[in-house]
Amino acid sequence: MLMNYYRQMREKGIQFDFLVHRTEEGHYDAEIASLGGRIFRMPQIRPGNYRRYFKQLDAFFAEHRDYKVVHSHMNENSGFVLRAARRAGVPCRIIHSHLSDLGLDYKYPFRLYARMSIKDHPSDYFACSARAGEWLFGKEKASSAKVTVLHNAVNASEFRYDEAARVAVREELGAGDRIVIGHIGRFNEQKNHRFLLQIFEAIHRRNANTMLILAGDGHLRPAMEKEAEKRGISAAVKFLGVREDIAGLLQAMDLFLFPSLFEGLPVVLVEAQAAGLRCIVSDRITKESDITGRVSFLSLDQSPEVWSDAVLASTYEHADTRSQLKASGYDAETMADWLGAYYRSRIEPAEASGGGMR
Repeated sequence: MLMNYYRQMREKGIQFDFLVHRTEEGHYDAEIASLGGRIFRMPQIRPGNYRRYFKQLDAFFAEHRDYKVVHSHMNENSGFVLRAARRAGVPCRIIHSHLSDLGLDYKYPFRLYARMSIKDHPSDYFACSARAGEWLFGKEKASSAKVTVLHNAVNASEFRYDEAARVAVREELGAGDRIVIGHIGRFNEQKNHRFLLQIFEAIHRRNANTMLILAGDGHLRPAMEKEAEKRGISAAVKFLGVREDIAGLLQAMDLFLFPSLFEGLPVVLVEAQAAGLRCIVSDRITKESDITGRVSFLSLDQSPEVWSDAVLASTYEHADTRSQLKASGYDAETMADWLGAYYRSRIEPAEASGGGMR
């Protein structure tokens, strides 16, 4: 989502730099550098490392005084960053919620601490959906005019249906005339790959002329590869790893399957709709994500067989959805203009009139 906006806004004199929390190279690092962006690396946020992390944040903003906008996408941990930005006098400090739930685990007490640390450090409140706003900011604030819903926009024209791309990618995958069910996402607990494989097992048992493609990587991938073998479906499941041709993969699919345990408003679901696909997703995902009328919601309490019924009863044609995405505020070019104007409106007029901005 950030890159979708960055590519558009760079052309309009607004430069993004990125503060990240990993030492390893990221997927977009080379492109960011080519666009003039800088990448600053911080340590991971860990409970035993809080004091050192806070000190490094303060030092970073003390050294880099040229920022007029800090837009933080770290959910509850954003409060830590925006506290340091506030101390450094950054006028526009945006906290942006991208999730609607995280569940209970050993990190829960630390998340509560992080949420309490948000306080009044943000100057502006954003969320990818109304539900994501309620989750992080509470219903009272989310229902007020204080929270802005900024959609996870995509480049709609990039994903429009392309028959040539469909043929080429399906040939690469060896799909033939099979029904191709697709999923794109990291292999972690949130994406619920185990249940997805159970669904596909039920689908494939009833219709052997089907294929499942899984794009993405993550710590659970080896376990899911073993799960596919255990269920006897590994010959019909392709683990593709990280791919750069997401638009092409979506063209090759006949249906998008997304049984996540929780989400905010997932960009990949917007991309799937931009490609004109029908999508069957879990009801844990906000209904706001149905932009085109091509999304069906099912409960995770339903059996894999019920999910397979929905998949096999679906139609598989692609539709041109560009006008719907633009009208609903999900086209990156249109929304980048809006966000750029918002940034400029939130800093001093004298600074805003100076051309470029970070």
